[in-house]
Formats: sequence, C-alpha cells, structure tokens
Amino acid sequence: MTTIQIELPDATVQAARDAGLLTTQALERLLNDALRHKGVNELFGKMDELADANFPPMTLEEIQAEVNAVRAERRTRAAGS
Repeated sequence: MTTIQIELPDATVQAARDAGLLTTQALERLLNDALRHKGVNELFGKMDELADANFPPMTLEEIQAEVNAVRAERRTRAAGS
C-alpha cells in the first residue's frame, strides 16, 4: 500500500469530505474509474486512426485466420517453446 499526499483548496476538501469521497475506498474507485475512462478514450482514438488509414475491409475468413494465428502463438508461448 502506498501513501500519497496532495494539496487541495479547503473548500474542495470539505465538499469531498461531506460527499464521502475522501475514504481510501472512494478514492480508489474514483481513480480506477478515471483509468478505465482513459483506456476507453485511447481505444476509441486508435479506432479513429485505423478508420483514417483506409485499410481494405477483411473477410470473415481473414479475421478468423488472424485470430487462429494469435491463439496458436499464445499456446506456443504458454507451453514454453
């Protein structure tokens, strides 16, 4: 467990305390939500980049072949080879 110290305006601290947001559990939940939100935003950003790249659409067979290749590679790594 890590201890952090932050400086905030007194009014903000009081409002957060009154709302029950200064507990370890509440702060952890807020940070995890923010991290998830950041991850989702990054994902959508990457999706936009891919759309802008104008790659030709893949057939279902091509997609399945890619999935199969990734799965085979993971199996090989998991087996230690």
